[in-house]
Amino acid sequence: MQELLNNIKQCTTCKDHLPLGPNPVVSAHKNSKIVIIGQAPGTKVHASGIPWDDASGKQLRTWLNVTDQQFYNPEHFAIIPMGFCYPGKGKSGDLPPRKECAIAWREKLLAQLNNIQLTIVLGKYAQAYHLPQTKKQPLTELVKSWRDYWPSHLPLPHPSPRNNIWLKKNPWFEQQVLPELGTKVRSILKG
Repeated sequence: MQELLNNIKQCTTCKDHLPLGPNPVVSAHKNSKIVIIGQAPGTKVHASGIPWDDASGKQLRTWLNVTDQQFYNPEHFAIIPMGFCYPGKGKSGDLPPRKECAIAWREKLLAQLNNIQLTIVLGKYAQAYHLPQTKKQPLTELVKSWRDYWPSHLPLPHPSPRNNIWLKKNPWFEQQVLPELGTKVRSILKG
């Protein structure tokens, strides 16, 4: 596992397409219990090299009801974005994750995670890959149907502050989904 992670962190496959250059951000351990599949690092995470080291990460840790110490323990959480490097800026936010990461590394990395008890799938790009049958399903509808994937997977909206409007329009998410998620995470981490 460590050799694979080292190879990923040295990857330069799409360097010509990355405005800030390559800086793959990923964290995993062969004993990881929960895998978090996100989109791709933003500029702050690119600069720090620490996964979810931004406002979205703070929101995600609140949703999971875990401390920074728990979250950054790779034996608890594998953090595997769809794209490992910052993809650049688009018209309405960051560009989509580059596909080269999934092609080169995703299956190799996931194959070494034999202790995963929950896969948290954040955002449409991650959901399209890991829950391909949901590609055309609107995000709200997909998250409302979360029990269809539970207890092995949980599709969630991206925890970005840009989604605060979505959260306000969908109070059922915080009332129904997050308590179940918190209970499941606590149970897994204690287990």
